[in-house]
Amino acid sequence: MRRSVLAIAAVTIAAGAAVAFAVQPSASAATLPNGFRSIGYMPSWAGSATAIQYNKLTHINYAFVLPNANGSLGGLDNPSKLQQIVSLGHAANTKVSISIGGWNDGNDSAFESLAGNATARTAFVNNVVNLVGQYNLDGVDIDWEYPDPGTSGNNYTALMSQLSTAMHSRGKLLTAAVVSEGGTANGVQPAVFGYVDWLNIMTYDGGSPHANYDWSVAAVNFWKGRGLPANKAVIGVPVYSRPSYVTYADLVARDPANANRDCTTVNGVNECYNGLTTVRRKTQWAMSNGGGIMFWELSQDATGANSLISAAYEIATGGVGPTTPPPTGRTGRITGLAGKCADVAAASTANGAAIQLYTCNGTNAQNWTVATDGSLRVLGKCMDVTSAGTANGTKIQLWDCNGTGAQKWSYNTANSTLVNTASGRCLDVTGNTSTDGTRLQIWDCFAGANQRWVLP
Repeated sequence: MRRSVLAIAAVTIAAGAAVAFAVQPSASAATLPNGFRSIGYMPSWAGSATAIQYNKLTHINYAFVLPNANGSLGGLDNPSKLQQIVSLGHAANTKVSISIGGWNDGNDSAFESLAGNATARTAFVNNVVNLVGQYNLDGVDIDWEYPDPGTSGNNYTALMSQLSTAMHSRGKLLTAAVVSEGGTANGVQPAVFGYVDWLNIMTYDGGSPHANYDWSVAAVNFWKGRGLPANKAVIGVPVYSRPSYVTYADLVARDPANANRDCTTVNGVNECYNGLTTVRRKTQWAMSNGGGIMFWELSQDATGANSLISAAYEIATGGVGPTTPPPTGRTGRITGLAGKCADVAAASTANGAAIQLYTCNGTNAQNWTVATDGSLRVLGKCMDVTSAGTANGTKIQLWDCNGTGAQKWSYNTANSTLVNTASGRCLDVTGNTSTDGTRLQIWDCFAGANQRWVLP
């Protein structure tokens, strides 16, 4: 997580014995389907506690407290803000953890020292317990970003084991922020996967363009490939651009259309980030393949309909929405991305002919009929999912009408998506490109521009 920590007051919490937590009702997290998590980091130095969308987040991590080499903790910056977040968060059933560490200009020497010394390590754990109890927190998020393979990794494992016992015995959470991939990721040993409730995988500051969908998914799969259970794998989303650091809120303020882009030009620089469509796609993917979605950081989000937090919440709560059979008996064109039409390539009537996106031209190859059986018909045949496939990326073709689920479609009037009833996936323009001849396919529904269709 390439994030800077502002100067924190040089006040320490002295090492000492653990204190008992006050007995209190546990705050259950805001409910999302199947235990899905929506997590936001909130820095001490930016944003207002009252501006957080608590009802759309299951967890908030307050950043940061810095560790000292002897196991004591640096002073908590802006404690009144944390207290307000805890109060408002718990009222909304949102859990609040303290995040310890951060990039800190790449200086993790304090973690290295305390983790490698049994006395300092115990002092650190006790001080974390004290801090969590003092502020009525729900857990701790360890943001030691670069434990190296070998001795450092062994010490990290020992620290997380001790923290796990301390936190979980008190009904508290233990999570960690980890790098997206690469050699330093191996410093987080697989044993740690059993100690944490989940890992916040910092899938940003990498990929070209920055934090793109495919790169981010591959990074999470890297961790799953090392043995991290899917329900503990949380995909991270940047609320800012690279190569510079322009906040998403700023980008949208410059041009509201930027909310539906992933790259835009700012002061002559091509700045790339995650817009609404990509966040919806990542959320949809994480619901099927992971344990949640995480945002760095909340103060950088836009408001209203352009909010990334809201976009993730809508998808996680079924914002792609219920569908109904499309209105039958209508004949005409089906238009989608860039106002172009669903089209049969070369107006072919052969089984297997490609169905593509193409400039609307009024030909019979674009004259679709919505049939009473839920099929979409053109040139005397049906829109069909190739080989009745259900996987992402399965192409759409023309085929003899046969009444199977591969040819049945339902429509979501709230977001204009067409859902294949057999696969549960949406009619999608491959690669989100409007070039003539781009194939149509099925893909996880996320209601992006390349999944929105206007029926006859």
